[in-house]
Amino acid sequence: MAKSMTGYGRCELEADGKRFTVEIKSVNNRYLDLNIHLPRQLSALESGIRNELKNYLSRGKVEMFVSLESLGEETGRVTYNREIARAYVAHLKEMQQDFDLPFDLTVSRLAGFPDVLTTEQDEEDAEALWEPLKKAVDGAAKQFAEARTKEGSFITNDLLQKLDEMQEGVDFITRRAPGIVENYRAQLSARMQEVLQDTAIDEQRILQEAAIYSDKVCIDEELVRLNSHISAVRSALKSTESVGRKLDFLAQEMNREANTILSKTDDEESASRAIELKTVIEKIREQIQNIE
Repeated sequence: MAKSMTGYGRCELEADGKRFTVEIKSVNNRYLDLNIHLPRQLSALESGIRNELKNYLSRGKVEMFVSLESLGEETGRVTYNREIARAYVAHLKEMQQDFDLPFDLTVSRLAGFPDVLTTEQDEEDAEALWEPLKKAVDGAAKQFAEARTKEGSFITNDLLQKLDEMQEGVDFITRRAPGIVENYRAQLSARMQEVLQDTAIDEQRILQEAAIYSDKVCIDEELVRLNSHISAVRSALKSTESVGRKLDFLAQEMNREANTILSKTDDEESASRAIELKTVIEKIREQIQNIE
């Protein structure tokens, strides 16, 4: 079953005092455009995440958001930046002298100035976080893949209905094609009789003209190729592989054959069906843009 390029998946997992939350969403795109948003302490694991996701998708504009939350007490250290504090004091004393103001600085106020005291969290070992993160990524990716498969089934059913419409049009034109040449021969004979009246008609000449006309309007090859393309699309829709690009190519080829039929035929009913074919093919092409 073909897969849609749109989907959503989410997984939340707790392990080793941490909560990992992973969200994945995607929209249509010609190629794979993967954007991963990670907290700083997990940035070293981006390559592993990318490799893991490639097991689940091959096309689409994909956004992944990963968050990491500690469930226990945070560990870290406070740093006193002496030189920055000294600079603040010096500048404040200059201001006191310049404006003849009382010097009322306190330690608590000085400690509140930017960068005088800074806190730093203990660095996490990114590799130690990989296993639980990988489980969260897989959990979100599986849900994401299921959503794309479900949406893909709806698209597939819609495309199969449109292919049935196409097949009806192709079959109609195929049945009508032999009679077009015969009608032309009969019309040509009638016109010649009207013009020549009592003069004998050269039946051989009529047959030659009919043969020339037959070559001109022959659409047998186009009909054969259309049938082949319809079968190829049906077969591709059964595949679990990425078939979007192949289907897009087949839709272009079907449109080319329909255009050729329309340009060759001067039969009103066949031309009308060829126009309907082009309309259905365009709807198929639009729907195929949603398939991975």
